[in-house]
Amino acid sequence: MLIDSHCHADFSELAGRESEVLAAMATNGVGQAICVGVRIEDFPRLRTFVGRHPEYWASVGVHPDNTACEEPDITRLCELADDPKVVAIGETGLDYHWHKNAPEWQRERFRTHIRAAKACGKPLIVHMREATTDTLRILQEEDADVCGGVMHCFTESLEVAEAALALGLYISFSGIITFKNATTLKAVAASVPLDRLLIETDSPYLAPMPHRGKVNEPAWVKHVAEELAALRDVPFSVIEQATTENFFRLFRHAHPA
Repeated sequence: MLIDSHCHADFSELAGRESEVLAAMATNGVGQAICVGVRIEDFPRLRTFVGRHPEYWASVGVHPDNTACEEPDITRLCELADDPKVVAIGETGLDYHWHKNAPEWQRERFRTHIRAAKACGKPLIVHMREATTDTLRILQEEDADVCGGVMHCFTESLEVAEAALALGLYISFSGIITFKNATTLKAVAASVPLDRLLIETDSPYLAPMPHRGKVNEPAWVKHVAEELAALRDVPFSVIEQATTENFFRLFRHAHPA
């Protein structure tokens, strides 16, 4: 069984095709997925969505890009995370791509999520874009190794991967590693220790080859696993087993459906 460790199957691009998306997952050997939270206001809808399907888990958090939304404190995040379907805190982190002034509110929000993850004993799902130094610094300052977590949709260098691994984090690769021009990232994906590796789609975004340009879906995490197997020159079954075992080790509140 494969597991998509990060998707947004509840988003409008996919939510209207629930049965079709789940059928494609089954056909491709994808048994489970985490539907990742991005706004507190959306959590009731997300919780209802994952509650309909044993294949889906949820996380709770506020994406670093989001503004003009509820800004949760530690208590609020822990209250929402106290749910058997919620296996992680996030998506959280730093994204300076759209916020060029590197806003302090984003860093404080990130710290709040890390503290909540430690308080409720659930791992972090970390988003990092054009904010590498600050992201790693805050993770270290806040002792994020206590709760653990994953660097989602990793696109950085091997040096950054090693720094994240030193903090006790897992590294998750998306369909980007299937892109022909992702030469450097392919080398990183081939080098991350097998016992710290996860796979994801980030669907409905970042569709892998041969579906690039289409609406992505959890079933296509199989292409990520296939690419990893080719890059590491190992059988597909090795990647399948390792990433699934890693998933349940990190997201310890999840269990096989």
